[in-house]
Amino acid sequence: MRLAGPLRIMALVISVGLTWLVASILLGGPGGGFPLIQQLFAGPENSVTAEPRARKYKCGLPQPCPEEHLAFRVVSGAANVIGPKICLEDRMLMSSVKDNVGRGLNIALVNDVNDLLKFIRPLHEGTLVFVASYDDPATKMNEETRKLFSDLGSKNVKDLAFRDSWVFVGAKGVQNKSPFEQHVKNSKHSNKYEGWPEALEMEGCIPRRTTAS
Repeated sequence: MRLAGPLRIMALVISVGLTWLVASILLGGPGGGFPLIQQLFAGPENSVTAEPRARKYKCGLPQPCPEEHLAFRVVSGAANVIGPKICLEDRMLMSSVKDNVGRGLNIALVNDVNDLLKFIRPLHEGTLVFVASYDDPATKMNEETRKLFSDLGSKNVKDLAFRDSWVFVGAKGVQNKSPFEQHVKNSKHSNKYEGWPEALEMEGCIPRRTTAS
């Protein structure tokens, strides 16, 4: 019975020592403080530094356009459900949100000499023409219409057919075929949607038309 007192004291000392040891480890040792325990209980998402988001430029382009160039993005409609989009110099000219698109051909005419975004008719020299199909671009096209787009620089309009997807940027007075055109045929073997091919998305930089001095 005489050993009971010393044993209790020894057990208390051991208990205190173990408590101090565990606390030192969790708290990072003397002077370590709270950061280590915070690190131990932090999730993996907090331990990895997040990568900075890639900067987007006008119309969402990954790179800025050179000086005296216009940034654009044209997206055709998806089947007959999602409408097309036409963006120029970070200004959305046409979209379902703006409620100014419809089935067929959606056309924006831009006179880049005056930098005034308006529809104009007849077309003036140097007018940019942005086209995005939605649902069906070709059923009501006649030969005169196809020639008009061909004169604006299109090389695919002559082959445009029922429910094809088509995006195009041309200009009045262009001398060569436009490099800004994409066309996907409506084919039941390759269509992304039932009855319609995939939507098309095209972006780039168009040189401004310079006037002679």
